[in-house]
Amino acid sequence: MTRDGVYAAVDVHYLADGQARAALVAAAEPRFSQLTFEKTVLCTDVEPYRSGQFYLRELPPVRAVCAGAGPFELIVIDGYVDLDPAGQPGLGAYVHAEFGAPVVGVAKNPFAAATHAVLVTRGKSRRPLYITAAGYPVSAAANMIREMTGRHRIPDALRRADRLARGLERSAG
Repeated sequence: MTRDGVYAAVDVHYLADGQARAALVAAAEPRFSQLTFEKTVLCTDVEPYRSGQFYLRELPPVRAVCAGAGPFELIVIDGYVDLDPAGQPGLGAYVHAEFGAPVVGVAKNPFAAATHAVLVTRGKSRRPLYITAAGYPVSAAANMIREMTGRHRIPDALRRADRLARGLERSAG
């Protein structure tokens, strides 16, 4: 299934039995005001967690859920693109290299070395999101996250991807 102009938000959740469920929600525009499709994939062969190498665990499920869903205009991930101002790659940098699409990282928690992340507050929350990007200006990425659909701290597209990945909701498509 090939689509033009796909904006995707992806998330991965690790299950107690050692598997991972990855979820993708997609839209035709960066606000994600109307989702065009969504997809979940269960991954049975999951790498163990390794400090400083989280991408080794996270990238295969992201790769699996993105298979056949592109080409992508932009991918939004739950996490950091790069981990410090010098560009130490985080998950988003590997996603950017893998798919060649711009990637916007939306992290919910601060990472001490990520002093370059742009802080964005949404809704009535006082807790910021930490925005990083690859292949896309970080200031534009921050504005995009501010303007994404949803009244809460976490944009609706990322909330939906999280709920699908956790198995709290079923994919509509």
